[in-house]
Amino acid sequence: MIQKKICMIGAPSVGKTSLVARYVYSLFSEKYLSTVGVKIDRKDVRVDGQDVTLMLWDLAGDDEYQPLKPSYLRGAAGYLLVADGTRQETLDHALDLHWRVTRSVGTIPFVLVLNKSDLAGQWEIDPAQIKPVAEDRWRVLRTSAKDGSGVEVAFSELARDILRPGQDRRTIPDPA
Repeated sequence: MIQKKICMIGAPSVGKTSLVARYVYSLFSEKYLSTVGVKIDRKDVRVDGQDVTLMLWDLAGDDEYQPLKPSYLRGAAGYLLVADGTRQETLDHALDLHWRVTRSVGTIPFVLVLNKSDLAGQWEIDPAQIKPVAEDRWRVLRTSAKDGSGVEVAFSELARDILRPGQDRRTIPDPA
């Protein structure tokens, strides 16, 4: 069986751990527990007729107190770049993280996940803000770890992208 490492990347409390729990265990908890370092889960899936073990590396949220460790990214086949739709700053942070990941490990498949779609009334991210990255062929999906919407699709689409040889993924320009 093929084994692929997928990293969960984003600011603190965007729902990375909750997305993994929903995907792997079909669970959701209202309790917030901050990830320290990295937590690894696995899920065996079938993608386009191929058996694959996804090793899901849930990385601690990146902020000024706990920056993303490039060593955790080594060997990653792809990543979910997670932002919280109810907090605009997490999208800006995700765009910066994408650039940093690309500098660290090169261009690998990823999906930008706008989480917490169940809180539509509190949404801060305007669709116009997503348009530039969508036009640059980024895969952008809305998810809710709470109600499960879009979660399976996000992981499945990333797994498909990882297994497709020669993926052409564009990246955003250096913010400097």
